[in-house]
Amino acid sequence: MSRIVTVNNQAIAEAAEIIKSGGLVGMPTETVYGLAGNARDGAAVAKIYEAKGRPAFNPLIVHVPSAAAAAEIAEMDDRARNLASAFWPGPLTLVLARRADAGISELATAGLDTVAVRVPDHKIARALITAAGVPLVAPSANKSGSLSPTTPSHVADGLGDGANMILADGACRVGLESTVVDLSGDVPFILRPGAITAEEVSRVLGVDVALASENDVNPKSPGMLLKHYAPDAPVRLNAIDLEAGEALLAFGSIKFMGVKGGGAAADLPETQIRNLSEDGDLHEAAANLFAMLKDLDRAEHSKIAVMTVPENGLGVAINDRLRRAAQAG
Repeated sequence: MSRIVTVNNQAIAEAAEIIKSGGLVGMPTETVYGLAGNARDGAAVAKIYEAKGRPAFNPLIVHVPSAAAAAEIAEMDDRARNLASAFWPGPLTLVLARRADAGISELATAGLDTVAVRVPDHKIARALITAAGVPLVAPSANKSGSLSPTTPSHVADGLGDGANMILADGACRVGLESTVVDLSGDVPFILRPGAITAEEVSRVLGVDVALASENDVNPKSPGMLLKHYAPDAPVRLNAIDLEAGEALLAFGSIKFMGVKGGGAAADLPETQIRNLSEDGDLHEAAANLFAMLKDLDRAEHSKIAVMTVPENGLGVAINDRLRRAAQAG
């Protein structure tokens, strides 16, 4: 069972050290309790998916302490600045184009060029983000598919020992996930309704903002059927050898993998091979998945051949994403 600690300065400092070292913290916000980890640390993000039992790698919301901090990882246009001025800190998440120098884990954004970002209206959440010194991903601190937690005991009961610590600060004020607004395109949409209504968003933007499900778009946030990154190059799964011209996405040892026509996979040029985890570590593999797919997605590669990843633990989610990529190709 995760340790529940009453909030004070010492507890926040301890929680920040857990975050810095790659651990997870149950964090109170005004909406629901979140399972917080370092948004820049792919292995920590992988632990969140594992703790929640998520069936697939979906984009996660990045929590920052201020609009200025949001502008360091996302492209804030006038619409974003107006909504931030009206509703931040608060239960509003904006999906924006991700800055090239954002430094956010590819796993946190599911490989997309957008990022979902919000400034929570909870002094403990902002204090933890500031003390940790990094943006935090913090999906609801519960098993996927179960009710979102609004008290510390909900987190402990739902996640067991999935968090290193739970910062306890009573019941959440709002008790409902944040409203998510997609501003990544020319037309804004509500991807997920929440405490801030479509009417309030429309009033600030000066245009009618409808729910995404009514407009046949591809949402890019939690709580919706999601669009995901898929490489342009065809993907071939469960590869035991390589065809000429294929790139290799390896997992574990490649000692006995050869190239048809002659040669060894180990002798491929650096641009043609990536290894999700030479040690067979699924956390490391999950953290590397999207970045390595992108690295190998080059016009000169006829296909991306992927070695078998075990279908257990995080391997279930990794294989789900790889199968989607193979179907997209």
